[in-house]
Amino acid sequence: MAKAKAAEALNGAAEGIETAFKTGTEALKVSFEKAVKNYDQLLGYGKDTVEAYVKSANAAGRGAEILHNELYAWSKQSIEESITTAKAVLASKSVHEAFELQTDYARNAFDAYVGGLTKLSELVVSTSKEAFEPLQGRITAWVEAVQTARAA
Repeated sequence: MAKAKAAEALNGAAEGIETAFKTGTEALKVSFEKAVKNYDQLLGYGKDTVEAYVKSANAAGRGAEILHNELYAWSKQSIEESITTAKAVLASKSVHEAFELQTDYARNAFDAYVGGLTKLSELVVSTSKEAFEPLQGRITAWVEAVQTARAA
């Protein structure tokens, strides 16, 4: 009878070990599948992020080129107007005429300066928005990926 109880205990222990092994194997399999799925999502996120950086860099480059061209055109026009006004002042017949020319130049130069700064600030704002838009989408995707991984 003692042998029968020992055999039963041994069989019970063997069944318990076998059940634990099967349960552990299933848990390992499920965890591995989740890890592979998350890894695939992470790789996809990385690829999309690189594409977003490229789009952002291209937008910033285009914006910098536009800003450069605008600054160049504005500077060139300003210098040409200064030279033209200086020639007119030097060729003036009276002090009063020279003073009027200089006053008109100062008024026009100030208006052009304010208009140029307004235009440049609008370009900077629009370029910044365009450059950061792809990156903002990646931040949103990262938050969603973290929340999805946390929920799983």
